[in-house]
Amino acid sequence: MDFPPYPSGLQLAGRRVVVVGGGSVAQRRVPQLIASGADVHVVSPGVTPAIEGLVGSGEITWHARGFEDADLDGAWYVVAATDERAVNDRVSTLCEDLRIFCVRSDDATQGSAWTPAVGRHAGVTVAVLGDRDPRRSVQVRDEILEGLREGVIAAPHHRDRTPGVTLVGGGPGDPELMTVAGRKALMEADVVVADRLAPRELLGELPADVELVDVAKLPRGRSAQQEEINRVIVDRALAGKRVVRFKGGDNFVFGRGYEEVLACRDAGVPVTVVPGLTSPVAVPAIAGIPVTHRGVTHEFAVVSGHLPPGHPESLVDYGALARMRGTIVLMMGVENAPAIAAALVDGGRPADTPVAVVCDGTMPTQRTVLARLGTLAERLAEERVRPPAIIVVGEVVRIAHPEAFDG
Repeated sequence: MDFPPYPSGLQLAGRRVVVVGGGSVAQRRVPQLIASGADVHVVSPGVTPAIEGLVGSGEITWHARGFEDADLDGAWYVVAATDERAVNDRVSTLCEDLRIFCVRSDDATQGSAWTPAVGRHAGVTVAVLGDRDPRRSVQVRDEILEGLREGVIAAPHHRDRTPGVTLVGGGPGDPELMTVAGRKALMEADVVVADRLAPRELLGELPADVELVDVAKLPRGRSAQQEEINRVIVDRALAGKRVVRFKGGDNFVFGRGYEEVLACRDAGVPVTVVPGLTSPVAVPAIAGIPVTHRGVTHEFAVVSGHLPPGHPESLVDYGALARMRGTIVLMMGVENAPAIAAALVDGGRPADTPVAVVCDGTMPTQRTVLARLGTLAERLAEERVRPPAIIVVGEVVRIAHPEAFDG
């Protein structure tokens, strides 16, 4: 008769754990044992480079030899993970005699313990045993973790209720590119103050009792609106609410996020930051364009194009930018792109420098318009390009689209 395993959470912190074997199975097991605080000893004549790196950093101990019976002295838990059945048999037999729980990588039925598929979220550890079917265990674990992260599986009384503000970057637009930490913060919020470029679909998943403040409906004018945002997030936090300031992209890349941090600090409001996937790097990548490439560019610059060259408030030195050999990524630059292209050419960038304009990056309407610096203005007009779009200038565009520029 087959009996089901008895699930138990092992406290291995500071306790000796022996892993016999240094191959790919051990490489998968060792990091989780380290994360549990275990005193990990690997016994094997050789180990993978990844395990060797853990030895070099002092996180584990490596006994560079074959297994010896004395290796189990003082052990609380053992993993038999060699590719020699006779060695694994010897290890598990000794463990049985010494009453040490042992996992067998080659034959789970011969071990006294099984390794579950483990995941963690917000202080909860999920461990799934799928009757020795590892793929099923992993799939069930992932379904549970996804439910926890998205709030489908919830324990409301265990939510963090500490008042304060969390700045959450929503990434370039596709909700699938939102970070796990960002989703968690949204699901724990009492108030969400959202930009129009934040992933809209996620707002529909908010609990019904969450107050949603649409930034687009606040007073207009660049400074006035930011001051009102600052006031709203601070006032709600001082009223005992958990506030999420939800923005597209990354809060600290032309997102004015640090102004909100300073407003919170001045008011004595606790503030934390969950960065978003940075659009000037992520959007070109999703469009198949690298911002750097070996032998082509050693640098890239991210530039706000919301002001044209020569504007008294512009902080960009377009002459210096033009002398760069690397990639230039323009954000918020569609309207001023013709003037910026002209300034770069005047500063020395060749007029035939490849340019890619990625429109609606990561969204279903995403498209890429190709041009050269000298033809950018007319291409934008021909293709009726409208914001949001990210403009990539440099030879990396040729690398991605050789057929358009080398023909």
